Amino acid sequence: MLMFAVIVASSGLLLMIERGILSEMKPLPLHPPSHKGAAWRGTAPKPGGLSLDAGDSDFQVREDVRNRTLRAVCGQPGMPRDPWDLPVGQRRTLLRHILVSDRYRFLYCYVPKVACSNWKRVLKVLAGVLDNVDVRLKMDHRSDLVFLADLRPEEIRYRLQHYFKFLFVRDPLERLLSAYRNKFGEIREYQQRYGAEIVRRYRAGAGPSPAGDDVTFPEFLRYLVDEDPEHMNEHWMPVYHLCQPCAVHYDFVGSYERLEADANQVLEWVRAPPHVRFPARQAWYRPASPESLHYHLCNAPRALLQDVLPKYILDFSLFAYPLPNVTREAWPDTSVVLKHMFDLKTDSRPLAAGSVQFTWSIVT
Repeated sequence: MLMFAVIVASSGLLLMIERGILSEMKPLPLHPPSHKGAAWRGTAPKPGGLSLDAGDSDFQVREDVRNRTLRAVCGQPGMPRDPWDLPVGQRRTLLRHILVSDRYRFLYCYVPKVACSNWKRVLKVLAGVLDNVDVRLKMDHRSDLVFLADLRPEEIRYRLQHYFKFLFVRDPLERLLSAYRNKFGEIREYQQRYGAEIVRRYRAGAGPSPAGDDVTFPEFLRYLVDEDPEHMNEHWMPVYHLCQPCAVHYDFVGSYERLEADANQVLEWVRAPPHVRFPARQAWYRPASPESLHYHLCNAPRALLQDVLPKYILDFSLFAYPLPNVTREAWPDTSVVLKHMFDLKTDSRPLAAGSVQFTWSIVT
């Protein structure tokens, strides 16, 4: 089991995270990205280049912090350099989440609850399986798709070296809330498989055979506290474990918050045909919003949040998302605030692949 922590890449990252905890994130710009496009580790941008709106300073700051943090953290001794540095279980998870387009020479690491169904639809259109992205069919998440796990080691290595690689990320807690609402509010299979077990474990007097269709958000968080991140269901497994951004040198990390713009830029980079576009969000779809997340967090015990957040601390830090606001304004009945403190000390033992260390404390 990996130890979780964050190695601070720069004073700018620490400043951003602290401001994200104590107030709304409004960091000063560090410096504009020196690259065109958001490729990190000095990867050359693909044709088209990412053009940013002049006023989109928050996006530029986040990309700059994200790129520098990925370089710094992944450059630490003991961090994986490719998938074969990973333990077998972690490598299996990674390879099962990277989709392959040989025709357009790209790899996409899919993250559930970050528009992955629409990306799979795009891949099927590019492969000629679907006529267009608007075809109304129930998504089959396996058929007509090629995963890195389907290929031989030498084929995997070639594609990792020569193909354009990307993933999309989302605020970790918004992603958790989206998974909670979808899986326990709509999907009977998840209610029976996970919901019933959660209710039995964490609800007094639940009885031996609960339906599992009324799991509360705090009960879901308690379940996550007791789960090993490496063995979680993919819908709430941390992105770090799904996509291993140190073992795979992604050329682009897109954001759910800029989904349409970032997705269409990727399609330009891979030279997709002009008629292939990223699907528009359905009118009926209501994503988890900052307001709904705030409501659920305010109704969850603060001690529970303190225990859950370390499971996702690498997702917050590597992908430049602020930790949730838990100030007095958010919980008027308390003077205690969460603050994340970093311990850069490492012990004398070699770091396990992907491991880093942290401390977590309460400041009164």
